[in-house]
Amino acid sequence: MKRLAGMQPYFFPYLGYWQLIAAVDYFVLFDEAQYINRGWINRNRILKQGGSWQYIQVPVARHPLDTAIRDVNIAPLPGWKTKIVNQLAHYRTKAPHFGETMELVESLLFGGQEQGISTLNCRIVRALCEALSIRSEIVVSSDCEFDYSTVTESGDYALVHALHMGATEVINPANGIHLLDEEKLKRNGIALSALLPPRLAYPQVAGSFEPSLSIIDVMMFNGLAETSKLLSARTIVPAGQSVEPVGQLDRT
Repeated sequence: MKRLAGMQPYFFPYLGYWQLIAAVDYFVLFDEAQYINRGWINRNRILKQGGSWQYIQVPVARHPLDTAIRDVNIAPLPGWKTKIVNQLAHYRTKAPHFGETMELVESLLFGGQEQGISTLNCRIVRALCEALSIRSEIVVSSDCEFDYSTVTESGDYALVHALHMGATEVINPANGIHLLDEEKLKRNGIALSALLPPRLAYPQVAGSFEPSLSIIDVMMFNGLAETSKLLSARTIVPAGQSVEPVGQLDRT
């Protein structure tokens, strides 16, 4: 059995994204999807000094509303990488793995001169997969010449990807499982499963926990080795099955 999942190429996405990658044989970075403003393509969330959270963000150039992610460029504004590094500086006093995480984040931010946001994000995803010992094959959709001639609705893209890659199971985040047609997949010999949202808590700030922050936050408080272990603390169920996620890790 070959498992496949796909998501848009997000910027330092949250833990569940990496759990999804680690759960499959093939992971498609769907950069042919339309770019959505105020989404997760060019920003994510980290802790804010003093409590709550803040965005880290890559500035993007102006573009038509129907532009594909692969065609959206990074705005040529100086200093945005340094700004992100400065936003992360307050972790030094509270996160036990600040040093190794910042070394990795800085190498990813300053390790390339990409013009496109998709190219940047795809490089970051691949590099973090290596750092977190994820062995799944990462595929960029625009590199594959997928045949979308049969696509009539948004959920058909996953079917096309699965058929092309020879997958027999598609896994999708539970909150987006309704976008896929289980019966259509089944008619093509492909099962559909749902990844339930992670229910993991780890020490952040005394007395509080901000969930679903960037993987940067997870690594800051857990380190690379422990974060890699957290990837297997996931719950996958058949599509349509409603259960509470198991494997909650409370390390506060």
